[in-house]
Amino acid sequence: MKQYMQQIGKQARQAAQILARTQTSIKNKALEAIAQQIEQQNAPLLAANAKDLEAGKAKGLEAALLDRLALNESRIENMIEGLRQMIALPDPVGEISELSYRPSGIQVGKMRVPLGVVGIIYESRPNVTADAAGLCLKSGNATILRGGSEAIHSNQAIAECISAGLKAARLPSTAVQVIETTDRAVVGQLITMPEYVDVIIPRGGKGLIERISQEARVPVIKHLDGICHTYIDDKADLEKAIAVAYNAKTQRYGTCNTMETLLVAKEIAAQVLPKLAEKYETAGVELRGCPASQALLSNIQAASDEDWDTEYLAPILSIRIVQDLDEAIKHIGLHSSQHSDAIITEDWSRARRFLTEVDSSSVMVNASTRFADGFEYGLGAEIGISTDKFHARGPVGLDGLTSQKFIVLGDGHIRG
Repeated sequence: MKQYMQQIGKQARQAAQILARTQTSIKNKALEAIAQQIEQQNAPLLAANAKDLEAGKAKGLEAALLDRLALNESRIENMIEGLRQMIALPDPVGEISELSYRPSGIQVGKMRVPLGVVGIIYESRPNVTADAAGLCLKSGNATILRGGSEAIHSNQAIAECISAGLKAARLPSTAVQVIETTDRAVVGQLITMPEYVDVIIPRGGKGLIERISQEARVPVIKHLDGICHTYIDDKADLEKAIAVAYNAKTQRYGTCNTMETLLVAKEIAAQVLPKLAEKYETAGVELRGCPASQALLSNIQAASDEDWDTEYLAPILSIRIVQDLDEAIKHIGLHSSQHSDAIITEDWSRARRFLTEVDSSSVMVNASTRFADGFEYGLGAEIGISTDKFHARGPVGLDGLTSQKFIVLGDGHIRG
């Protein structure tokens, strides 16, 4: 296994050197060729995914994991559209900024450059294979992709489309390498090869990310939980509040930007919660709440201390009635995972306070937390959502997959 991964690493490093100098037009040609391959291979992709879903059901995977694993016509179309969005985006590589003259006469600026080789470890979602490959390619990085064993057939089918697209653009197929084995030992090898890998991006459960953070000898861009909040302020438009809070929980359960805790201002709780609870009950959402919310609602269980710190990834929602904005911000500060949090209000001074004081990678006003996504933000797609504070934060797109180096322009200048 070590020999296999060393070979993968060497090939990625060589490909990275080629990609770093590849023209934007060639990278775009490869992205379009990959999109066309996925379009043409729609039926084989769905067939491969069906094998994974069948195996997942046999293993007893939870509904949320099966949802993440599933491909359908719409999700394949989103992969294709994401790749074509990347083509339309400006290429960050080579971009020069902050160029200025110094008293000595030299010009000093910064140039954006690829990170090099990006290793991505992810679970369940096969669409990550296409999204990650496209983003790394456009930003001039070679990538090594290690998907979850539950998606092996889907990932390999997508890998074939990527390889064909790279060949069509006359780029090395080793620019994107999808690990072919489900052996977990490859993860340990991948995260301890700093000579070949420049950064690791894990996408998966808390256990996976904690393990990688502890064992990696390569820098890691990570997020742990997606404990997302929506606060309905007493100055909210109730129609908006109900629509947003319902969407934030029920649009899709198994994603990191799904709302897990609903906070409601005491003054309007009696007006908004019964209506929302009725909609949640129809959707099959289990409610867990504080004593005040239990006094208002009949179809709600008592929330434990643990509930406020739980990412359910399931049709379960915690509800807490708070006194005001101050208490809402305090609760979020104690329990948020700094992923995505939203306020519903028509009072823009309160909205500005929320934007300023809530320390999350995405903070929203009058919008569903489900928008915290690279595709929705216009990044083409995302490599992941970082809750770190260094280098990249929030949905990681093209800029997040590059770094900057200083450049100096002179004309025979010497330092006296």
